Amino acid sequence: MTVKSSILSLLMEQSPAFISGEEMAQQLNVSRTAIWKAINELKKEGHLINSDRKGYQYQSSDILSIEGIRLHLAKETPELSIKLLSSSSSTMKDAKLAALDGEAENTLVIADMQEAPKGRFGRPFFASKGGGIYMSILLRPNQSFEEMAQYTIIMAVAISEAIEATTGITTEIKWVNDIYKDRKKICGILSEAMSDVESGQITNIVIGMGINFSIKQEEFPKDIQEKATSLFSDQQPTLTRNELIAAIWNRFYAILDKNNTDFLDYYRRKSFVLGKEVTFTQAGTPFNGTAETINEQGELIVRLKDGTQKILSSGEVSLSEIK
Repeated sequence: MTVKSSILSLLMEQSPAFISGEEMAQQLNVSRTAIWKAINELKKEGHLINSDRKGYQYQSSDILSIEGIRLHLAKETPELSIKLLSSSSSTMKDAKLAALDGEAENTLVIADMQEAPKGRFGRPFFASKGGGIYMSILLRPNQSFEEMAQYTIIMAVAISEAIEATTGITTEIKWVNDIYKDRKKICGILSEAMSDVESGQITNIVIGMGINFSIKQEEFPKDIQEKATSLFSDQQPTLTRNELIAAIWNRFYAILDKNNTDFLDYYRRKSFVLGKEVTFTQAGTPFNGTAETINEQGELIVRLKDGTQKILSSGEVSLSEIK
């Protein structure tokens, strides 16, 4: 950890109280000059730091930082190897490259801006510098392909629960990978697997997400203003992105650690697809029916007009009506 990073951690841990430069110098075994230089660098990066005769005081801001995320991670959450980028063409690509390079499990790539964001089927989505959370994580589960869908669902539950617990904002889930607020999309999730051909086991899973955090409604392109929104589209954020990021991963790993399917009950309760008429295409053929339930494997069960059932494990589902 660099001197600057250590100082930022100390300031955040002490906040809102002051900590003197002398105390920081003693704790870190560096000179007062090194403290002063690092404080100035942090201020240039946008961190709000008050200084007076009592020392230095950190003021909360929405600047992404590894230190700010780590401060809010639970003790039970596994050690994350966090890579923070000012911008990225795709954090999914970054995480997949990390997998190919043999980097550790639980490597988390976060970008302040995603230049070429893409979701399912390669569709682009709107990103805003400083207004969203764009991140992907590398996991090494060594599990079978049948368990792949669970990761997307667990991630959706973790995001929804974290948002509601930290902000009080009510969310809903559209099977299989979208989070909504007020019937407008605020988050998309994408999971991709890398496997060992001989064993048939999944060696790596990369889960990526884009969360609209504090984008004003008028900032969205006009063609999606009626479809998309952000957590804080019409008010000031009540927490930082660092805090929400930590809350999401705390919840995600807590669900994994439980090793049961309780999260599916939450997912079903939050689904606004169940009980609704849906249209979808399977093997090139369009179908129409009523979404009945989500099974233990995370698959969507749809009852067609003729009374037969279709089981959807992936693919596009669009609602023909919302009531």
